[in-house]
Amino acid sequence: MKRIAVYTSGGDAPGMNACIRAVVRTSIFKGLEIYGISYGYDGMINGNIKKMQSHSVSNIIQRGGTILKSARSEQFMTKEGRKKAYDQLRANGIEGLVAIGGDGTFTGAKVFFEEFGIPVIGCPGTIDNDIYGTDYTIGFDTAVNTALEAIDKIRDTAAAHDRIFFVEVMGRDSGYIAVECGIGGGAEFVMVPETETDIKKVVKSLKNLRKTKSSSIIVVAEGGEEGNADQIMEKVKNKIQDEDKEFKVTTLGHIQRGGNPTARDRVLASRCGMAAVEGLIDGKSNCMAGVVSGEVLYTPFDDCINKTKPLTGDHLKLIEILSI
Repeated sequence: MKRIAVYTSGGDAPGMNACIRAVVRTSIFKGLEIYGISYGYDGMINGNIKKMQSHSVSNIIQRGGTILKSARSEQFMTKEGRKKAYDQLRANGIEGLVAIGGDGTFTGAKVFFEEFGIPVIGCPGTIDNDIYGTDYTIGFDTAVNTALEAIDKIRDTAAAHDRIFFVEVMGRDSGYIAVECGIGGGAEFVMVPETETDIKKVVKSLKNLRKTKSSSIIVVAEGGEEGNADQIMEKVKNKIQDEDKEFKVTTLGHIQRGGNPTARDRVLASRCGMAAVEGLIDGKSNCMAGVVSGEVLYTPFDDCINKTKPLTGDHLKLIEILSI
């Protein structure tokens, strides 16, 4: 293998640039030619492929987003689109790929490998931390710290006005961000997609907490079965029926995807990027390079896509204990 390419796909995550940097510089160190594909699978189809040098990734490790850009690709979901992508790679002499993204990115990479045999290794780039085969995903730590900083500020105004705040964080299918923010931010409740939310229990607890606390923070993952933070707030407010108590909602949204990556995300991204290149050189493919218990492991895309990474009961128990 002499020539490989790297691309980012799906939602951006802080640390993707650090991963790109590691892929580029490891490739050069190992004597490979390295190319960057802009705009993910769409760029692969349209031939947005250019050679990268060591200086191409200078001064990017601290930047959020992705210098290679990211995009959804309807074309790549078709066999014809994937054939166009394959033809572009062949025309540029690309013999292997590093895919940085989440399960959608890995699903596309898996199908592409099965159809055309181009070796692909993935790096887990998503703030949701919902990829099986790695303890943490690139961007998760930064997203948690971004949300936590906001929650700390919201708690100040909640306490000043004796308000109950519902803070919505990202996590359509995963409650990892919500749980870690809830623990780190001292939230009274955390609502996540993985567990059922008992509104009656929340109302009862809030009424009891009023004896000792004048304000409360409730962290809501966007994918809960009871709805978003606005809907849950209305349900709770209607049951408490206290005209003297103010209820507020703050939705943090895409602010969690941006910003300078933390040291933890930069190191994780760098390790995964290096491991992906080394894996391609060693003949590995159709798998993801992740870090489990401090060690780099290669997990088949099938497992990354189909196996779940459940929340630990200890996290949920800790929130309940510390909220009293």
